[in-house]
Amino acid sequence: MLKADVFGSVRRVGDVVIRETDSARPWARMLARHLMRREYRALTRLAQGPGIDGIPRAIKLESTQLARAWIDGAPMQLAKPRDPAYFRAASRLLRRLHAAKVIHNDLAKETNWLVTPDGHPALVDFQLAMTLDKRRALARALGHDDLRHLLKHKRTYLPDALTAREKRILAKQSLVSRIWMASGKKVYLFVTRRILRWRDREGAGDRAN
Repeated sequence: MLKADVFGSVRRVGDVVIRETDSARPWARMLARHLMRREYRALTRLAQGPGIDGIPRAIKLESTQLARAWIDGAPMQLAKPRDPAYFRAASRLLRRLHAAKVIHNDLAKETNWLVTPDGHPALVDFQLAMTLDKRRALARALGHDDLRHLLKHKRTYLPDALTAREKRILAKQSLVSRIWMASGKKVYLFVTRRILRWRDREGAGDRAN
């Protein structure tokens, strides 16, 4: 067992990770299955063509569970990447993600960034990902926020390596981000911390990769 919460459980079976929603709280079961299907759509889109290294491969979607490949690696907050090459590769990974018209939407969490045994980046937990047909203004804004979150992590672990352009990106919040910070985030924190008793880095040593 890797994780268990109100949305169900995540367990590893060999090289496969199974997200299961039968054990979700009754009031959260419908949302849990919606998020599971959302993750499957994103992973399926990213597997098209040659695929993208550093993204888990979707194996099978059923009504109550999703099976996907395990990616070996340590969460960012444990690996503490300080090699500039890691962040250059992470930026390329994001560009490929966005070129496939997928926005991750949850990259502020260090637990969603992995450092593989050979020092490369990988991404997990696509439950909040958006899979788009066209790159409209909203998609560009959310893609910008994906990048800003990566650069915030670079500022934490490798601040002296930030370029002038990266500092400008960090200084510029998208309109979507400003609205979220002013309103939606307060609701999110109230629900997750007061009602669900979550912490963003709680259980950070465990992975659902």
